[in-house]
Amino acid sequence: MTVDERDVEVAGESTTVVVIGAGPAGLTVANLLRRCGIDCVVLERRSREYVTKRQRAGIVESRAVRMFEAWGLADLVLAGPPHDGILEFRVDGESHLVDDSDGSAGSGARLCPQQVLVEKLTAAHLADGGDLRYEAADVSLHDLTGDRPTVRYRSADGTRHAISCAFVAGCDGDHGVARSAVPDGVLTAHAFDHGIGWLTVLADAPPPAHPLLAVSPQGFAAHFPRGPHSSRYYLQCPPGDRPDAWPDDRVWDALRTRLGDPALTAGPITDRETFPLRSLVHDPMQYGRLFLVGDAAHILSPMGGKGMNLALHDADVFARAVRDHVREQDDTALRTYSARCLRRVWSDQEFSHWLTRTVHDAGDDTHSGPFLRHMARARLDRLFTAPGAAQAFAELMAGLDPAQDHAVPTDR
Repeated sequence: MTVDERDVEVAGESTTVVVIGAGPAGLTVANLLRRCGIDCVVLERRSREYVTKRQRAGIVESRAVRMFEAWGLADLVLAGPPHDGILEFRVDGESHLVDDSDGSAGSGARLCPQQVLVEKLTAAHLADGGDLRYEAADVSLHDLTGDRPTVRYRSADGTRHAISCAFVAGCDGDHGVARSAVPDGVLTAHAFDHGIGWLTVLADAPPPAHPLLAVSPQGFAAHFPRGPHSSRYYLQCPPGDRPDAWPDDRVWDALRTRLGDPALTAGPITDRETFPLRSLVHDPMQYGRLFLVGDAAHILSPMGGKGMNLALHDADVFARAVRDHVREQDDTALRTYSARCLRRVWSDQEFSHWLTRTVHDAGDDTHSGPFLRHMARARLDRLFTAPGAAQAFAELMAGLDPAQDHAVPTDR
């Protein structure tokens, strides 16, 4: 935007990194930078109450748990019970338990909904003296290919601000201003529509013993714990369905049928929404001194729980790259940021796509047809009976990648 010279603008602010967005990606970037002694300013267009109360599913995978441990943040930002490493597949009512822990030493995954992680990250950042500014309107990015980009915004009281920085971390999601600041033609968007809709339901109802994925001719369903007395459910539905097409009775009838549990206990439904399953990757994840982190760069199908964990991985890679630049004047990691992140992005996209097609094609074959249904069932049978297939599945679920993963040095 062009700032009217008649407007009052607070200029002269300067920092190393301006972080756009206070979700899991942005707050992780901010916390890691603070751990390195690197200053940053976080701008969030929403209020703190809105950001910390958004209901989102989430499992922090083993790799991300170990990342927080290596940075000395795990005790501060992780909440929720440890995942016991068991995932239940229920095929036509028949239960199959799969060990989805990678078997390596160290902590396993945590059942930590996204809003809980955000609240903990927010508290840790503010307790460490972090600069976090909510209700930042009209955010705009300037001179991204120069030595010192400028980020402008308007605070809640109407004051205009201009912040000079060395880098901008675009962590404001798929519809944020960060990616839109990149000129047309610079990024290539790789998009895929799965042709599948989901209804997601949050209810005050008993959680399952283990996270549950159910396959049946009536369609896919899932049941995940969201606390000691609450659950999140997923139901496959047509992509164009609306939440009001699913009254309570229909929801519980479909869940009992698809989960193969006629005695499933119902409870008050506190939230429901429908959305299409889609995947999207923007390449590269960098333009000048702007680095895209998390959903600003990529969207995944929810299968496998990779979306938030990829954002945490991006944040880790970016923070270490900035650290190298500040401490060692070494820009190698900054130059390779996009290539390094995209390697994991495409690996997780493939796994998420594989799991999405498997559990949906194996059930309702209205669209996939009997051939793909039999193929999907063969993949499930291999997962249940072949130790090698089960081990590969567990490593992918845990986020293990021996070629990339390494601990953060202790000299933070």
